[in-house]
Amino acid sequence: MEIITTHINADFDAMASMIAAKKLYPTAAMVFPGSQEHNLREFFVESTFYFFDFARVKDLDFSQIHRLILVDTRQAGRIGKFKSLVTDPKVDIHIYDHHPDSEDDVSGSVEVIRPVGATVTLLTEIIKKRGIALTPDEATIIALGLYEDTGSFTFTSTTPADYDAASFLLEQGANLNTVSDMLTRELTAEQISLLHDLIHSATTHTINTIPICIARASVDKYVGDFALLAHKLMDMENLNVLFALARMEDRIYVVARSRLPDVNVGEFAAAFGGGGHPSAASATIKDLTLIQVEEELFRLLQSWVNPGRQASQLMSSPVISVPPELSLQEAADLFTRYNINATPVVDEGCLVGILSRQMIDKGIYHGLESVAVRDFMSTEFSRVSPDASLIEIQEHIVDRQQRLLPVVQGEKVVGVITRKDLLNMLLNDPSRIPTYLYEPVHESGNKRRKNVANIMTEQLPRRINEVLQEAGQVAERLGYKAYAVGGFIRDLVLRRPNLDIDLVVEGDGIEFAKSLAKDNSARVRSYKKFGTAVVIFPDGFKIDVATARLEYYEYPAALPTVELSSLKLDLYRRDFTINTLAVELNPGRLGQLIDYFGAQRDFKDKAIRVLHNYSFVEDPTRVFRAIRFEQRFGFRLGRHTSNLIVNAVKMDLLVQLSGRRLTNELKLLLSEDDPAPAVRRMNEYKLFPFLHPDITYGPQTERLVEEIRSVLAWYDLSFLGNGCRRWLVYLLAVADPLGALGLEEFCHRLELPPRLTSWLLEGRARSISVGHTFYRNDDLKPSEVYHLLEGFDPEWLLFMMAKTRQEGTRRAISIYFQNLKEVRPILRGRDLQQMGIEPGPVYRQILNRLLDGRLNGEMTSREEEVEFVRQHFIEGPGEIHQREVGN
Repeated sequence: MEIITTHINADFDAMASMIAAKKLYPTAAMVFPGSQEHNLREFFVESTFYFFDFARVKDLDFSQIHRLILVDTRQAGRIGKFKSLVTDPKVDIHIYDHHPDSEDDVSGSVEVIRPVGATVTLLTEIIKKRGIALTPDEATIIALGLYEDTGSFTFTSTTPADYDAASFLLEQGANLNTVSDMLTRELTAEQISLLHDLIHSATTHTINTIPICIARASVDKYVGDFALLAHKLMDMENLNVLFALARMEDRIYVVARSRLPDVNVGEFAAAFGGGGHPSAASATIKDLTLIQVEEELFRLLQSWVNPGRQASQLMSSPVISVPPELSLQEAADLFTRYNINATPVVDEGCLVGILSRQMIDKGIYHGLESVAVRDFMSTEFSRVSPDASLIEIQEHIVDRQQRLLPVVQGEKVVGVITRKDLLNMLLNDPSRIPTYLYEPVHESGNKRRKNVANIMTEQLPRRINEVLQEAGQVAERLGYKAYAVGGFIRDLVLRRPNLDIDLVVEGDGIEFAKSLAKDNSARVRSYKKFGTAVVIFPDGFKIDVATARLEYYEYPAALPTVELSSLKLDLYRRDFTINTLAVELNPGRLGQLIDYFGAQRDFKDKAIRVLHNYSFVEDPTRVFRAIRFEQRFGFRLGRHTSNLIVNAVKMDLLVQLSGRRLTNELKLLLSEDDPAPAVRRMNEYKLFPFLHPDITYGPQTERLVEEIRSVLAWYDLSFLGNGCRRWLVYLLAVADPLGALGLEEFCHRLELPPRLTSWLLEGRARSISVGHTFYRNDDLKPSEVYHLLEGFDPEWLLFMMAKTRQEGTRRAISIYFQNLKEVRPILRGRDLQQMGIEPGPVYRQILNRLLDGRLNGEMTSREEEVEFVRQHFIEGPGEIHQREVGN
């Protein structure tokens, strides 16, 4: 038996979430775990939606339940009797919730948890994705939950996804008149009286600089819509933070609202056994009086609301800074003199960057001690004002991992706050810090970490999931830890297809690979120098395995030297933050996502960022990779990363790249689905001179690249992209501005193989000649078109189609592709021999004449070809025969 349930005191979002979940689990029974809010009970009495089939808890046989679907909650303490199923290993739990984490949370095999305005938004997204239709009644009730939980899209917890869900529900026939009627009912006499008591009892207390209003009321019987009354009070008095308390019958009801990030009312509600969001929450309390609840609330407010400490109280001043023109060596001397590890970079009184000792040391290691600080300082950083709160300071130093936080007043740097400053304050005065400041950000201590096991099951073929599980089991058996890493995990999180699997092993990667291969009857190709191996399965599928390693570079643009390391150091050697995710594979940890370097934040920001300032110094090919990823994912280069590319170009670091490495990066970039934006970015960053100084990118080249995209689209549609190396077509466009000598030098710079070099040089010369022929003759026979274009590979033909401005030329090449390219005579040499013609050079001439005849439509059948040969090469006087052969 499958059961769909929600939290006690269910509201419209809870009920609507149950009905939406029913569309995903059609055989499941919907059951409220306990009482519902008064307005929801009235809804069932007065509405016409009674036909939704809800079961009762007392009618259930709990021993028959094998799956529990929780919606709009995941707190064990809020699901009534169903709490007993949470610890039953035989019960599979699926969770759909939009509430923040709490200590009482249940875990499930399926978890769809995201901070949106309403749980129905998450379920509606799935319904839409699966193409499940809703009836107008279903759409209306789901919309009712959405509008209630977002305050008709006025609550700060509302997200763009909620608007998308509303749009879909309207398309499915949701009736907004019904929604409006349910949400905007006139207040009853009891509700007006209760609101009157709340207004007259409302008292504002300033707690650690924040005004917080507490209102209280007491009535003998239950009055519904208490949350609505609190919302009205909030609007009427223009309050930023409100705690509304009411005694009704034998319970205390608490409704909390907050418009300030400094006051997370969801935490307070959770302390009373309730739940909610940072901006809206509630709790129902038994066995305490109204006075006891108010006293406990005051105690929590005094402990948890602490924005009183400001940046001006934490910062160090006066500030030691450096000018941007200072050399790295001079900066190193200053750091040693003052015993500092980081400092602001100030130019004529304005803050322009941040410099750390790590940046200096790495630059000096690469022999760049005379380079100015401005070339390697961090230009992408946060700053705060002197009155910034602790929460804001924490966000920058802890969440965004900024080791030095400048404090500015106007344009002037008046102080700095370091990680050490924040840590000292935590140790010396911990009572002043909200509890969530103690929660570490990184993998080793996260209270709740993201698990992507469900995404793996959803996105990957079953065989791949089985292999990854086997890899984890092998690692466990050997006492190692195994992780899936890199682009495979990046694309998994982005839900893009990618089965190019890389594993990293904390242990002996080669031994691990051999054990995995043995269990799967696979082969291993190992490389002891690098501690890497490739496992080749019987069906040809491959997995790359590496021992966790650290790479360092002896000099700029060198290939890396490898040493053993931990997973974190292994990930730190990678090019961009988006490629630093890892997923644990060992049993018991399968699917746990590890994010040391803020990759998920950069996914959210849609940003490409390097991990350190010398990334392009150590490997300049990353410049091309950055551009490629930026265009592939629709992201943007981070400002600091962009500045570092400009510096790498200015320092001519790409000159040191070998031609083969350049060619490989160009090939990957030009093989993207649409490389045109990436080619434009190459021009913006002045990268073409590193290929050849005479390559220019102007309107003509831009038009050519766009035309190639159109021509390739036509070719893909017409011929399924048969046998076409797309990247070469774009390479021809890049090299098009070069003359014959320049093209030869271009091939030499890229270290192209001799065969490809000849293909480029000879193809260029012949294509120019053919272009002139087409230009001078616009009435060529099909056979003449054929012989002009015969021998060209598809890449050259497509390039010529894109480059020409002559419609006749383009049409001729199109006709060649579609009608002429595959034309052949029916007769073969053996047929001619059977007709009595002696083998010899005459065969070629005969077959060429037959081919021309077929191309020009003069012959369409075997009989016509035989007759042509008989008339022109067999019958008649010998001298005529000789003349015909000589033509």
